[in-house]
Amino acid sequence: MDINTSSPSSSQKRKRERDGVFSLMRLTIFLTCVWATTILYGEMVSFWVPLSSCSWPHLSSSPSSDDHHLKIAVIADPQIMDSTTHGLSRKSFILELLQFYTDLYMRRAFHSSILPFKPDEILFLGDQFDGGPYLSDEEWQESMSRFKHIFGLNEQTRNSYIPIHYLSGNHDIGYSAYYTQHPEVITRYEKEFGKRNYNFTVGKVEFLVIDAQTLDGPKDGRETSSSWDFIESFSEANKNPRVLLTHIPLHRPDNTPCGQHRSSPIINQRVYRSGFDQGITYQNYLSKESSELLLSKIKPVLVLSGHDHDQCTVVHSTPSGQVTEHTLGTVSWQQGNLYPSFMLLSVLSGNASSVSNDDLNHSVSSQLCYLPLQTHIYIWYLCQALITIVLLATWPTNGFSSSGYVGKFFEFIKNAWHNLTTTVKEKNDEEDCEYEMVWDAEGTMHLIKKAVSKVNSSNVDTRTVARGNAVSRPTARKHQQEVTVDMGSPTFLEDSKLSSGKSKVIRCIQRLIRVVKLVVVIAAVNVPLYMMLLFKDWIER
Repeated sequence: MDINTSSPSSSQKRKRERDGVFSLMRLTIFLTCVWATTILYGEMVSFWVPLSSCSWPHLSSSPSSDDHHLKIAVIADPQIMDSTTHGLSRKSFILELLQFYTDLYMRRAFHSSILPFKPDEILFLGDQFDGGPYLSDEEWQESMSRFKHIFGLNEQTRNSYIPIHYLSGNHDIGYSAYYTQHPEVITRYEKEFGKRNYNFTVGKVEFLVIDAQTLDGPKDGRETSSSWDFIESFSEANKNPRVLLTHIPLHRPDNTPCGQHRSSPIINQRVYRSGFDQGITYQNYLSKESSELLLSKIKPVLVLSGHDHDQCTVVHSTPSGQVTEHTLGTVSWQQGNLYPSFMLLSVLSGNASSVSNDDLNHSVSSQLCYLPLQTHIYIWYLCQALITIVLLATWPTNGFSSSGYVGKFFEFIKNAWHNLTTTVKEKNDEEDCEYEMVWDAEGTMHLIKKAVSKVNSSNVDTRTVARGNAVSRPTARKHQQEVTVDMGSPTFLEDSKLSSGKSKVIRCIQRLIRVVKLVVVIAAVNVPLYMMLLFKDWIER
């Protein structure tokens, strides 16, 4: 029997190396394409989804033609981040990073998800800023510049003619306890955004904007009196339907259900007042008295509010009938709501004729639309990065080629069959023989079986070579040399363990280097793509 123990041929090694290189190349190309697709969706395509999942609501009092209704896009609580948001230093890197990605998200949402609906007018329900009352004039102007950049107010484009209406929020001017001590915050706000109590008409619908922060202030306060005087002037009946706009929602009983669109726990009423009776420092909803007085005097067909940062729909009972209030969630992904949103509002246009009084009460219709889930997108990026690293680190050197495994399977079956068909005599013959190691001219070692006669165990010298040892007889030497190799010696085992440990460390280092190289290749394609998408949406158009 001739057993050749030489290493595999160099051609087979080269073939396996080529297969391994091609396998890693295919994996790298696949991951590069997956990352490119993910980035394109997360940074661009996801902002187009609302265009197909949302649409302008139809009015029951008018035909489906666009000529008979006007379109208003409603946005709530952008709350431009500043140093008061998380208590970070104004020039800290973390704050600037958060500001950039928050501003970028809202800019993308406005230009890619809201403006393509081509609204006739745009309405902001308050809290344009986050720390508005507490900002210095310099910080206020900086936040104002960012607000204009996000919503394209500086850009001379097709949307420059769209009228925009603003409500004041508690994060813009504060509550009565603050603005009574610092009236300059009101002057600063009105200089940029206009009056806090006013009305405007869209089509056949009249919208009343109320400064809700002043309604529950001191009764003898100038701002509180001014707001209630304005409301009183609209207490007379009006032939056109009215929509009440207030940043702070109207009063509702505790634990009132908010409908299917609510994603966070319901917040009950909380009112905090100054210790010196200087007014309110915080409130979730308007007081019950103020809410009932508003509904009775204005008699709206619909109420829109913000402030809560989450969606909520409630129905108020009034002597004139039931009135629905929609509290709109924030448009920002950094204000505690995982599901940012905006609203599309259809109102009856002035061109509609032959409309009955009953139809006028149904002259406003709303549709809630959701924006991309930015937090989920970033979690998706993180999970995909971990999967990418694991795949690159654990991918077999020769890939998952099936030919090698099939060959090994058949070889295993062949050896098993050979062992089952071997006779007992042949096994005994194997036990009664010695093996001679012979090297040929090319340096290949061969084991040659040499049969020996059976001898009595009592006559065998203790120095006889035991079964399982190898006797070395070099053919090139005159004197025969006997070498006994003991595979179970402690020294041999220790050397084997040390060599195995070193080889594992070397393989780990090689895998690490391989992962770094392939990550660099994937990043070389996708990082420029990511940066291009960032700057495409950030620069002014």
